[in-house]
Parts: sequence; C-alpha cells; structure tokens
Amino acid sequence: MTDRHDPGASSPLDAARRALGGLVMAATVRIHRPGAGYALDEPEAFLGSGFFIAPNWVVTCAHVACEGEGGDVSVVYEPAPGHGMSAVPGHVVTTLPEGAAAVPGTWPPPDLALIELTAPVQHECGYVSERPAAYYGDGKVLYAGWTVLDGRLQMLYGTLAVQGTVGSLSTDVQMRLGENDLPHGVSGGPVVDPLRGEIIGIVKSRSQHARGGTSIGLEQLRTLPVPAGPLTTERDDLYQRVFHAHDRYHRDRQRHPAGRRHTWVDVQGQLGARPGRTLSPDERAQLLGRLADLPPPASTRSLLDILDDLPEFQAPLPLPAPRGWRDGLGALYESARDDGALGLVLDYAVRVLTAERPYVAPSTQAAEEALWDWVWAAGQRLGVRQRRGLAEQRLRGLTPRPRTGGRPDRPPAGPGPAAPPGRLPERTPVARPSVLVELVRRHWEPDHCDWSVSVVPPGQDARRLDEAERAPLARLADHLAAALTEAFRQCDEPGRPAVLQVAVPHSLLGRVDADEWTLGPDEQPLGALRPVVLRCSDREQLAADDPFADGEDIWPLADPVDLEEERRARWRWLHTHSAKVEVLDCDEGLRKPVPPLEQLRALAHGTVPVLCRYGDDRFDDDAAALARIVRGGFGVALWRRRRGLPDAVCGEFHRGTFDEIADPPSAHGLPEVVHALRRGLRDGRTETFWADGIALLYDDPHQPLPGAGELLEAP
Repeated sequence: MTDRHDPGASSPLDAARRALGGLVMAATVRIHRPGAGYALDEPEAFLGSGFFIAPNWVVTCAHVACEGEGGDVSVVYEPAPGHGMSAVPGHVVTTLPEGAAAVPGTWPPPDLALIELTAPVQHECGYVSERPAAYYGDGKVLYAGWTVLDGRLQMLYGTLAVQGTVGSLSTDVQMRLGENDLPHGVSGGPVVDPLRGEIIGIVKSRSQHARGGTSIGLEQLRTLPVPAGPLTTERDDLYQRVFHAHDRYHRDRQRHPAGRRHTWVDVQGQLGARPGRTLSPDERAQLLGRLADLPPPASTRSLLDILDDLPEFQAPLPLPAPRGWRDGLGALYESARDDGALGLVLDYAVRVLTAERPYVAPSTQAAEEALWDWVWAAGQRLGVRQRRGLAEQRLRGLTPRPRTGGRPDRPPAGPGPAAPPGRLPERTPVARPSVLVELVRRHWEPDHCDWSVSVVPPGQDARRLDEAERAPLARLADHLAAALTEAFRQCDEPGRPAVLQVAVPHSLLGRVDADEWTLGPDEQPLGALRPVVLRCSDREQLAADDPFADGEDIWPLADPVDLEEERRARWRWLHTHSAKVEVLDCDEGLRKPVPPLEQLRALAHGTVPVLCRYGDDRFDDDAAALARIVRGGFGVALWRRRRGLPDAVCGEFHRGTFDEIADPPSAHGLPEVVHALRRGLRDGRTETFWADGIALLYDDPHQPLPGAGELLEAP
C-alpha cells in the first residue's frame, strides 16, 4: 500500500486533474484545409486548433476558420482514445464579427467562428461554462492546442497565468495570459478553469514580443445575430441550437457513460466543484439538460424580466446579457451565499417552466413535466413553505400561455413540392406506384439470397420484372441495379419518385440496408433519392409458429386470425390519428429488454415501437426483438443501425423520434418523413444527424405480398 504521506503518491485530486486533461485533449481538434482526409499528418494543410462544443459543432477563432477555402475546412479529431485520427468535412457557418479581416492574418475581437460538420461522427464534447469569463478570478488556467514541432503535428497541453484583461469588462473581454509559450497553431484551442473543470474561453492570439497571449470568453457567442422573425423551431436561432445541443449532450452523456471513461461531470465532482455553491455538478447537468429540452426564451427581454422578478437575485447583470436559459442560471451563481441559493435556483426554474413559449414542439409537455419532477425532488431540501410556494407558482402558470410563433396547424395538402430536408412533408396520401424487392434467404447459404423485382401499380397486383438466385447479401445492390433502374423508370413521375418496398424474412430485417444501396458508382444512395421502407415477408409464419420458444412458453401462442385482425386495427388507427412513439429497449441511456409479446400487444394502437440500441449488447438477440415486434401486430416500427458504436449518446435520437416521427397527422407521411431525414443526412444538415442509420418498417396489411396469406384466411 502506498504511504499517504509519500510525496510521490497520487491523490484523488491528482487523478481528477489528469482525467480533466484527457477530456480536454479528447475534445480538442485540428482545423485543416479541405480535403485533409488524404493527408492527415501534413503540416502544410494545418490551419489551427478548435474544440467540439456540441455534437457535430466546432468552435474556433475566425482567423483560423477563414483560412480555409470557400468556407470549407476539414476537422481532424480522435473518435476515441487509441483509435487514431480521423477527418470529417466542415463548413464555417458564422464568424464574430462577420466579414473578412482588414489585415491578413488578424481578426478583430471577439474573433470566434462556428464550424458545422457535414457528416455525422461520434466524438467527445467539451463542457462550456454558463458564466462569463470576466468572473474568473486571478490564477492559472489550462490550455490545449495543436502545433508543428520538429516537422510533426503534436498537441500541447499546459498551464498559463492570468495577468489581467484587455479592454473594458463590458465588451469583448480578453484575458492576458503569460508564463508559457504559445506557438503557432494553438489559436482556437480551449482555455479551461482548472478548479471547476469547465471551458471559459479560447486562445485568441499569441504575444509577438513576450511569452503568453490572449484569450476570448465564449460568452461572446451570445452576440450572434438574433433571428428577425419569430422562432418556429430550435434550429431558427443558431445560439440556442448549439447550446441546447451542448447541454443535452452532457446530461445524456452522464446518463449513459461510455464504459469506464470519465465524463466532464464526473471529473467536476472529483475536483470538488459546486456551481454557485448550491448545486452539485450532476445536479447542474441534469437541470441544464432539462432546460435545454424546452423551447428557448421568447426574447432576451423576456429572460431579463424573469431575472428581474426574482426577489433574491441581487448580483449585477452579466454582459453580454443572458440569452438562453443556461445563461440565466449562470447569472444566479453570483447571488449564491453558502447554500442559500437553492431556493433562488428553483424559483428561476419554475418561472422558466411557466414562461411564454415562442413555439411548442411535440416534446414540450413531457419536457415541462420532467423539469417539474426535478424541481420538486430538489425542493425536498427546502422548508415546507418554500415548497408550497413553488407548487402554487407552478399552478398559476398552468393557465394557457401566449405563443409568439410556432409551427402552424397543417391544412390538408396535395402532393406539392418536396419538403426541405429535416422538415416534415405536408402531403395527404395519394395512391402511387411502388417498386417491390423480395428477398428469400437460402438457409443452406446464409450469406446468399434469391431475389425478385416487381412493379406494383396503384390498386393492382405486383407485376414481376426480373428475378435471380444466389446473390450475395454483401453485393445485393450490384445484382439488383439493372432491374431496379428499369422498375424506377416505369414508376417514377416528375417530382414524385416511387416508393421502394423491400420485403425480407424477419431474420434479415436488421441486416438489409436498402436505403444505402446505390445503382452506380456516382449515384446517391436510394434512401436519399426516394422513400425506402422494409416489410416482413414471413409474418404469417411467425403468427402460426413460435420459432424462438426454447422449451418455455416465452411467447404465448395466440390465434393467428386474431393477430391479423389486431394488426389491421393498429394500422387503421395509426393512419387516422397521430402516432405515439415508444422506445422499447432504452431507458435514459440504459439498455433494457424488449417487452414480452403480451406486453407488446397491450400497447395502445397508436404506438410506433422504436429500438434505440439495435446492434448493441442486448438481453435479446436483435432478430428476436424485431420478430417479437412484428408478431405483436405492429406494421410500423423504427430502429437505427448503431454502426459498431454501442456507447453512442442516444438522447438526440429519442428526442428526434418523438418530435419528428410522432408529428405527422397520421402514419401516411412516415415514409416521406424518413426520406426527408435521409436526404438531410446526405446534404450534411446537422439537425438530421440524429437519424443516421435509421430504418423504417412500413408493412401495409392492405397490400399483401405475392404468395402471402396462404397460412391465414383474410379476416
């Protein structure tokens, strides 16, 4: 055992500081000229540093980002420790201030830029403080960044001394940093408060005549332009979009820690940080995540009114003025005295709960309930009078609140133009031809299948165009290309591509990625070009037999005709009412088994089952879980292929399915909704990245497959 008095012994605080360094470096990236994927280690393409501020978003200096070409850059990062460096394309979305620098190589403060990735990747995000950097006291900060040493790109990580500020405390606050060298390339890297374990700024410049340089506070992002019109979604305001994603990421990351890796919240707790001396780091992460689930403030003025109305709020207003819910929470910290600020924090949270909304999303009501649950649980530390006051304040706020914007009610619409990627299409169902691919597995050759391609005119039986035997599953698209090209030629109309239905046995539902098939070397994936849905070709066999029973009656047999009638009833309900999404295999980031058959059958008819953890280590085999859903009478279900990343944070997937998939007035629009998401993924639209790998079962009982129904009579 190590002697605790040994000067060489490692203390828990030392371990926490090392873990913090690992997190900082994991979030720090290199900015390269576009096309760096072919030469990751070439110093000639290197522009500077940055860090991931939210999933698929990088913050850096404007003077670094704008050295790219046409606003495009490559972001070079390490997906996970020991996995090596990867590159992903990015686009500079905004700079502060806007416009080119007057002198090449310089940029006036605040010198910030946001880069949006154009392809979804998994990565670590840094934790950004919700309080302005001007409140940071004298002392030392940590920094990280990349530079060229001895002809090689290498990361630097170390400490800098805070030596004062540049400019006034009201605008463009820059900290003077010294006592260490800041070589070329570290500009854009994070500057970290080592006591609280949070990023407070970025390295802006290095000194030309002495050691050190300057840092700019990230609260300057609050000065991003405010949208001119009313907000209709979170995406309309770039500031809210990025920081809501930031706060939800850290909340969800804490719910689902990746293996044994430390999270930022873990490390903040080990450092002994207490935001505002009243919340623990975990409490803060949970609160900020719940605030980020809500629509943002209707305006900065409305947020300031909430702060002004708080009787216990005594601190001076920070600048730039708070803009999001997280900024308001950060402003409260300066009013904290001992632990007496909890009542102030909860008072603020209830006022947020009852505030005017610029819009209401499908998930808003659930988000409000989750925030209240947190407030009430935290309020148990208060006296009974304070808890009663919070409850009364919430009840007063339950009266209908005015809305300043939002998505309007959708009138019935005809086919019309295609909806923009990431937005739900507005169309009523119109009979249209479709193309049907049927795959029959060769059980003696499990990696091969027989196939056929048919055209299905509206209201008519399928007409077969071509068929073949013994095609390898890994190269199906090559074998089907000619037949599919002809089938689409016969079915497509201008502006209305035919739906591709792919019917497979239940054992292949999760293995056939038809939406990623391409019909030629330069063609886009089919899922980006047209709606692509899956169907189960052996549903009747599943209803008649029990292929997964293993000596026990795991799936109690039901009358096949009753199951078929149940399936039709579910389909009718889904296509005349709004859907209700039910994530079956994941509870706040924790794996759970798919319910047994009888519990599935007891779900409401408007339920769309969703699998978040398909391909993860599960209680059930994936094929068994999907087969159970099919056998339960569900014709519509959704899952995502996790692409070998079992530790991926899943909060945005849950939120996306709830807000986008449950939003159409009926399930008629779901194939088009999923098509729009896949098109958005192809176009690099970040708001659709949660849907990467999405698959849709859409199995219409009124369109029987050729040869189906032999085991059952139609009810």
